Amino acid sequence: MSMLLSTLVLGGARSGKSGYAEGLARESGLSRVYVATAQAFDDEMRLRIARHREDRANDGWVTIEEPIDLSAVIAGRAGPGTVLLVDCLTLWLSNIMLGEHEIEHVQKTLLEALNAAAGPVILVSNEVGLGIVPETRLGREFRDAQGRLNQAIAALVPRVVFIAAGLPLMLKAP
Repeated sequence: MSMLLSTLVLGGARSGKSGYAEGLARESGLSRVYVATAQAFDDEMRLRIARHREDRANDGWVTIEEPIDLSAVIAGRAGPGTVLLVDCLTLWLSNIMLGEHEIEHVQKTLLEALNAAAGPVILVSNEVGLGIVPETRLGREFRDAQGRLNQAIAALVPRVVFIAAGLPLMLKAP
């Protein structure tokens, strides 16, 4: 069993960040809790969520689907013998923004929960600031909020990994 530290796993869409994060959790030897933030607003997303549920069902994961209140899940489930994998912060932030929640307050609560977590938490998030400037105001606000969230979490956790083309690049290590 390895000593797993809380980790932020960043990358673009289909970069391999979720697979990398799942591998970290598996290798830890700890009990694994998968915190899924996606919501099924259309048929494509319903099928994707069903496929992910099925993939995890026989792989030793306990799955919690929580689109909004990550801080409560972290506070209630993080522990010395358990690793939480939050996949992903990008969908979570979308849920927060589209639900018109107060971003700064919710982010502060999440950071406090992570700081107080009694066990390791792996957080998956998209790096959305590497592409073109979004055309819409909402798109630009989201890109900026995601960038601020990623920076705040990267400052808090001891390890940050960037994934490109399935390959990990260590950005921060203890």
